[in-house]
Amino acid sequence: MSNGEKGLLARLERWGIAAENTLLVLLFAAMMLLAVTKIVQRVFFSSGFYFTDDLIGFIVLWITLVASVAAARSNRHLRIDLVSQFVPQRYARVPRIAVDLFASIVCAGLAWYGYQYVMITLGDTVIGIVPTWVAYGVLPVAMAIISYRFFLSALSELMLLVRGDEE
Repeated sequence: MSNGEKGLLARLERWGIAAENTLLVLLFAAMMLLAVTKIVQRVFFSSGFYFTDDLIGFIVLWITLVASVAAARSNRHLRIDLVSQFVPQRYARVPRIAVDLFASIVCAGLAWYGYQYVMITLGDTVIGIVPTWVAYGVLPVAMAIISYRFFLSALSELMLLVRGDEE
């Protein structure tokens, strides 16, 4: 891989990280604003928007999935790792590869079924006017990205195992 290609990939990764972080901040701010607005309306005006609870629920879904993508990116997701405490690093790679491949397959399945769900509900709306694909479209996209990242992680670990690196 040439230096130009490495530079482009590094730049694309930085943009992706910035986009994920920006989306998380915007979603969290929107959720907080909606929640505070709901409280103020109920306390001072004895009214409120009928869609606030549902919208906050969809924002929580989006935050959860975008944060999961970010966690998979930086390998900060939950991992129960008992084997690596008792065996040399080189041999601990084998179960890590198997787990990452399994997680990749499961996430790919979730992406596929999430896509099927979105396709089934095309034309439907939630909260009155929001198309269903907008509310739930994050599911297949996030799961596909997470699947891809787990696959790359497994591939990276396999390459390190084959080369014999102790990294």
